[in-house]
Amino acid sequence: MTPTAGSRRISIFDTTLRDGEQAPGNAMNPQQKLDMALRIEALGADFIEAGFPASSPSEFEATRLISRNMTSARFTTFCRAVRADVDTAVEAGGAERHQVQIMATGSDMHLRHKRGISRQQAVDEVADTVAHARALGVEAVSVGIEDASRGEDELLRAIALAAVDAGATCFAVADTSGCNLPQEYAALIGRFRAWLPDAVRISTHCHDDFGLSLANAVAGLQAGADEVQATLGGIGERAGNTPLEELAALLSYKGGILGMHTDIDVSAMYAAYTAMRQMIGLEEPRNKAIFGTYAFGTAAGIHQQGMLRNPATYEYVEPARFGRERSLLIGRHSGRAVLRHILDELQITVTDGELTELYREHIAERAGGDCEDISVLKDRLAGLLLGDRLPAAA
Repeated sequence: MTPTAGSRRISIFDTTLRDGEQAPGNAMNPQQKLDMALRIEALGADFIEAGFPASSPSEFEATRLISRNMTSARFTTFCRAVRADVDTAVEAGGAERHQVQIMATGSDMHLRHKRGISRQQAVDEVADTVAHARALGVEAVSVGIEDASRGEDELLRAIALAAVDAGATCFAVADTSGCNLPQEYAALIGRFRAWLPDAVRISTHCHDDFGLSLANAVAGLQAGADEVQATLGGIGERAGNTPLEELAALLSYKGGILGMHTDIDVSAMYAAYTAMRQMIGLEEPRNKAIFGTYAFGTAAGIHQQGMLRNPATYEYVEPARFGRERSLLIGRHSGRAVLRHILDELQITVTDGELTELYREHIAERAGGDCEDISVLKDRLAGLLLGDRLPAAA
């Protein structure tokens, strides 16, 4: 969709390669990670997180491959606030087109129960690691503040200011536990926007524990964030992260109202998602927005009657734009309209009594409780009615 005049371009930071491995399933090997990175780059993502190179030889090799093969997007590596992690990341990927993302501890709960360090130690370790990355020639350094949504402003502001002084160029403000309402997250982003220089980017990082990751990301953008960290299919820890496809679809249709747009190629997202699912052994969900098996299918007779006349009656989001196909599903809630539609396409004429009998046998009292695509019923009726049972229409 062509952006409207004055529309703000939203940067996309894709974390599928790392967050996807935090969900149950098969881990991608380095070559698969490279394959996915190139697919996501082709979609138009601005930053692609290659992984955590200090965590394993496999992650190191994946970073090495990605850094040498990507041509348009920047790659990002995940590092703890430890100099050695940054050294390993730079060894794997070099400094060119490389954004190092350093994890900061943003809440007293995490400081006390996970880290066992003071607020000042948390501030100092981030500032030191950021400065170290810059000294190694890394020009883009992001600070991902874990559990920022439950952090105290005094700690968050101290981390932000110290990191900026040390050379940080971006902050990812994480709702790690997915606990925020949109207005809460918007207020948090607004405070960061007030603390930071205009040139410093702010990225959202939202989890979906309440099903609010997309709503929170959009609220964050409206409050001044520049970028969204998202994953294909929303894959990630626990309930997952902001789904890239839902954000891209929303901005495709509602970008004029929001005054925002992205350059993501929405038509190619489903193919990339399918490849990712196959790599990690993820089943396709039935009713997930945009990517669900039945996201563009309906079995309700009332809906089918409208869609057969004009798909726009019940289809606001158009499947073809997202590499999907519309499907009419035959189940016990389907009506006579879909049966008449099939018979018309087959050029078969039946009496009212015969129509009632066909409806009873193939829809109302059909065996089994599952649905079947309209094409399956059409083939079955063609074989039945174009044979000896009923004559074809002249």
